[in-house]
Amino acid sequence: MSKRLVVIGGNAAGLSAASKAKRVMPGLEVTVFEHTGFVSYGSCGLPYFVGDMIKKPEDLVSLTARQLTEKRGIATYLGHEVLAIDRTGKQVQVRDMRSGQVFSQGYDYLVVSTGATPIVPSLPGVDLAGVHVLRSVEDGISLKQKVKSGSRKAIIIGGGLIGLEVAEQLKLSGLEVDIVEALDRLIPTFEPAYGDELMDVLKRNGITVHLNSRAMRILGDDKVQGVELSDGTIVEGDLVLISIGVMPNSKLASECGLDLGYKGGIVVDECMRTSDPAIWACGDCVQMTHILSRKSCYIPMGTTANKQGRIAGSDIVGEQVSFKGVLGSQVTKVFDLYLAATGLSVAQAQEAGFDAVSSSIEKNDLASYYPGGGLNKITLILDKEDGRLLGANGIGTASIAGRMNVLVAAITMGMTVEALNELDFVYSPSSAPVYDPLLIAASQAMKLVKGKSHG
Repeated sequence: MSKRLVVIGGNAAGLSAASKAKRVMPGLEVTVFEHTGFVSYGSCGLPYFVGDMIKKPEDLVSLTARQLTEKRGIATYLGHEVLAIDRTGKQVQVRDMRSGQVFSQGYDYLVVSTGATPIVPSLPGVDLAGVHVLRSVEDGISLKQKVKSGSRKAIIIGGGLIGLEVAEQLKLSGLEVDIVEALDRLIPTFEPAYGDELMDVLKRNGITVHLNSRAMRILGDDKVQGVELSDGTIVEGDLVLISIGVMPNSKLASECGLDLGYKGGIVVDECMRTSDPAIWACGDCVQMTHILSRKSCYIPMGTTANKQGRIAGSDIVGEQVSFKGVLGSQVTKVFDLYLAATGLSVAQAQEAGFDAVSSSIEKNDLASYYPGGGLNKITLILDKEDGRLLGANGIGTASIAGRMNVLVAAITMGMTVEALNELDFVYSPSSAPVYDPLLIAASQAMKLVKGKSHG
């Protein structure tokens, strides 16, 4: 009799696990249950779908349920909600959301990839028509319909990367946009000057940002008319997007007694196995470990979900692989400004016990005489005891993403700024200057290392 793998959740992590396990063990009977109407979609593309850069929701989908079932041999069911996990009987209880039928499905191996849930504050008026979150394709469809129905002014509660991306797209769609941010600056883990520059970009493009402000209540009778802020300011608008973060969707895991950890994320080992040896978990529903601090953290990313899913699938079929942790690497674009970061900020590094300092530079990304270049502004965070790289953030042109990826590799391998300064970077006037911005950043940072003297 074939072994049975059941996967709860049909997006990045769950499908990576299912695909890997099925590929290595073709005789494995694999079943995926997804409660929404879409699988295998790029959720990071949702802001651009809302802004109509991406026209159809299907354009976000890599593989349909039919393709997974017929071409990959992975039986995939949309609109099927898993209600409970019976660990003793090794079965899950499933409800077909269309028919209402409830049935049980047995498993030998179970993967929980239930993702994350948007954090929605208990504000008066939060249930009014015109209040949105953006997590699923259905959320994106609802928000896009609101935009296309003649919405004139949007209020985005939360100034994180998703909120910023949506703000850009709504502004480009012709709406007035206000951002409400509770902190005293945007992108707080970046160099403060970079937050100031981002503010200038937003202002230049007609977006109003309210810093040090909290939404106290959403105004309106049956639909949104505005938001009252903590200082008493009334911001008028007919659309509200709540984008203050997400939390692990670990309800099923909790109810069946699996161990939970940081922020309610499911506790897993390096192979993504939970406290039950027959159950794996991966993606935005799990607790993670930071590569540098080795402390538990929660940094949900699509890249992480895909890796964790592949590792879970590998472990199920007996391959010896492990997930080493996360750095929190991220990049985005807001109008013409690119922002990227990885690793720890100075404050985070100091909290983790490092003697951390930072060093900042700015340098053209092409030869100064070659047309079309622009500034890269880069901050390196390092331990001044030995010069070890601990983090980095920067803004500038599109090339900042590639340079940040170099720093991801350097940090992961435990390199010092001195070692970074010795790397043999490529050079061509059309592609990079003779002294790459990373070399300039490393040589400046070396001056901060104790016992070193560099001119």
